[in-house]
This record gives sequence, C-alpha cells and structure tokens, in this order.
Amino acid sequence: MIRQLAHLCLMSHQLPVMTEFYRDRLGLPVKFTFKHDDGGVFGYYFETGAMTFLEIFDRAGMVRQWGGQYAELKSHVGTHFGHLCFEVTGLEEFCQTLKTRGVEIDRPLKVGMCHSKQAWIHDPDGNVIELMEYTPKSWQL
Repeated sequence: MIRQLAHLCLMSHQLPVMTEFYRDRLGLPVKFTFKHDDGGVFGYYFETGAMTFLEIFDRAGMVRQWGGQYAELKSHVGTHFGHLCFEVTGLEEFCQTLKTRGVEIDRPLKVGMCHSKQAWIHDPDGNVIELMEYTPKSWQL
C-alpha cells in the first residue's frame, strides 16, 4: 500500500544554480548531501515537509558515482513530467517573499478549478513549479 510520496528526483547539468534556487530562494532546508569518496558533492536532498523530499543530482556526478544506466542520461536534456507542486500556507505573502529573492511569478495568483489558490514559477532548469494553498473548498481536502 502506498502511504505518500517520498521524494521527487531531478537531474541537472547545473547543480550549484539549482541548489541556490531551492535552498536560498525557495527556502528549503538541506536534509543531507550525496558525496563521492573524495568528498565532492553530487547531490542534495531537500526537506519539503511531512517527511517528503526533493532530490537533485548533478548528471555528470551520477555517471561518475554509479555509471551504468546513468551514463545514458549524460546528454539528456529536460524532464518528462508536467510540474511539481508544493503546498504552501500564506500564498500571497510567500509570493511577495519570492519576488524579493528574485523569483519571477510566471502566472498571477488565482483560484484554480479545484478551488485551491495557486501561483506558478519555474526553476533554473525550466521545471515548472506550482505553489498551492488549500482553501476550505479545495477538492484535495
């Protein structure tokens, strides 16, 4: 039986920029890092609340660490999913905070079809991120 989403994994060619975005701009704490034997970091595990996480790896670092099936990922660009969504509280205030941190809000704040408040941003790799605040009428509740 599936209990909940444990983590979402993203692979990037620009790990430092992605780390700065998720850690410093969105404010997600780093739970732990993935390191090679020589101490070089090739991945981060970010806390997203309620024992769920976002995992981001450097593509070349993955190949160096694990080779095999990851070698074919070396030249792959982009992802094959629509978006990831973070549940937030105080969406209006959070969007203002993001703007002060240099994050552009792609779509204006609105109430979606599911009766939840939503805003949209993207990370440095172009992955689409929905920010959602549940309302008393939200279908998710």
